[in-house]
Amino acid sequence: MEVESAVINIKKKGQITLPVAFRTALGLEEDDQLEVSLEDGRVVLTPVITIAKDQAWFWKKEWQEGEREAQHDIDTGNVKSFTDVEDAIASLRNGE
Repeated sequence: MEVESAVINIKKKGQITLPVAFRTALGLEEDDQLEVSLEDGRVVLTPVITIAKDQAWFWKKEWQEGEREAQHDIDTGNVKSFTDVEDAIASLRNGE
């Protein structure tokens, strides 16, 4: 479904209602977030996902690079399995 434009009213406290057709087209649901910006005299609403501050470390570039490297190792079989902790520690000590 293509939605081009609609006229909406601004209510008390600046509230607006985004028409159902727009919400459906963008897959927006209750409590989703939108960034609001001004571009060339236009109000632009952009869907965003925010990350809790205590989880932001996971999304830093360095951490994500490590995640991709780990996934690559898993995908290519470059992993080892151990029967217990002592076995794993022995492997580390032997430089395996």
